[in-house]
Amino acid sequence: MGYTYDFINGTDIYLYQDEEMFRMNSDTALLANFMKIKRNDRVLDIGTNNGALLAVANSFAPSCLIGIDIQEKAVALARYNMEQLNIPHAQILLGDVKDMKMPKVDVVICNPPYFPDHTTSAKNETEALRIARHEIYLSLDTLAKKAGEALDEKGRFYLVHRSDRLIDIVTTLRTYRLETRSIQFVYDENKKEAISVLIEAIKDGKPNCHILKPIYKTRS
Repeated sequence: MGYTYDFINGTDIYLYQDEEMFRMNSDTALLANFMKIKRNDRVLDIGTNNGALLAVANSFAPSCLIGIDIQEKAVALARYNMEQLNIPHAQILLGDVKDMKMPKVDVVICNPPYFPDHTTSAKNETEALRIARHEIYLSLDTLAKKAGEALDEKGRFYLVHRSDRLIDIVTTLRTYRLETRSIQFVYDENKKEAISVLIEAIKDGKPNCHILKPIYKTRS
């Protein structure tokens, strides 16, 4: 077991990662560059892991940063990263989001578990990775419900997810008064179909969705 010191692609931000837990990947960087944070925004990161998205959000001078994670090791690491990055105003909370009262915020961000709980996990996955990748504690429905509770009217919700779950995502968001405003598909240059999707949804927004220019991930 050990730690690495890595940067978030597309930024100059470095932070520590646990080698045995979920690590930053291209989706982390995609969401970090897709989300729109304004000065003095109140920002909530559900499933904050090591705090990478909060670190990026901090560069836009928000008034409040809150991260929630159910894994104790993730919370400890996120708190440490906030200290190392001199972000003392970030609150990192330990708990199961479905049992927590959501603070009122302007922005919710999330890189959630992608796979339904009933899918078979790889045998070599640790418990920490199963929690991060599968909807064991954070289902899509729970995520949408809690984001809707937290956001003030016209607040923004940003997430990255698997493109093959787009219909489920959009319909679930609408159930909780989150109207999809922007969709951006992400393609691997070696695959015919989109692999990921970035979504911006607005609390009580109008049904006026924009399909943005796709992103093509190249491999060196």
